[in-house]
Amino acid sequence: MPGWQALQEELADHNFQVIAVAVDEDVETIRGAADGITYPILIDADHVVTELYAISNVPTVLMIDEDDNIVQPNWSAYASDTFRELTGIDSETQKDHIRAWAKHGTLRMSPEDAKGAVDDLSSEEEQARLFFRIATRLRNDGDADGAERNFVTAIDLAPHDWTVQRAAQPLRGINPFGEAFMELYTAFNEAGRPFHGVTGH
Repeated sequence: MPGWQALQEELADHNFQVIAVAVDEDVETIRGAADGITYPILIDADHVVTELYAISNVPTVLMIDEDDNIVQPNWSAYASDTFRELTGIDSETQKDHIRAWAKHGTLRMSPEDAKGAVDDLSSEEEQARLFFRIATRLRNDGDADGAERNFVTAIDLAPHDWTVQRAAQPLRGINPFGEAFMELYTAFNEAGRPFHGVTGH
């Protein structure tokens, strides 16, 4: 978040605005992490944004122009090198793409290519998100067994969808930065890093 804050400040005079969407329900944790952040942070506990934009990995960045056109669809971009050793992604290269767009209107792909760059969610992925919603509702209602059954079904349907599998980890009492995350990340890499988005750094 501080990396995006620095980019927001750098590009503020170029009609640029960062808007973060937390696919989470823990408002207090997000509030604690947002100290010093001035750009808007929205809470999407129901995963509406991930469904609307077919987002299956986090973090995902979209660039949307002032006419509400998606000019850069789903892209695993980072504003700092915190995860560079893990991902191999250089944040400065990625931020340079954003700077070029904000300052000069230079895009990585044509508007036509952007429109068809991200596939819709598959029927299994749509079902997984429905089971995830059922699980979170049951969890909130105190039905831990019912929630767990539905979390497992959601994960089975979409094993590489991080907005399902990783988002479920803290809700299931699993450390999302611990051993379970590394297992998830290893399986994701072994499967060819599948996600709804464009590749390239």
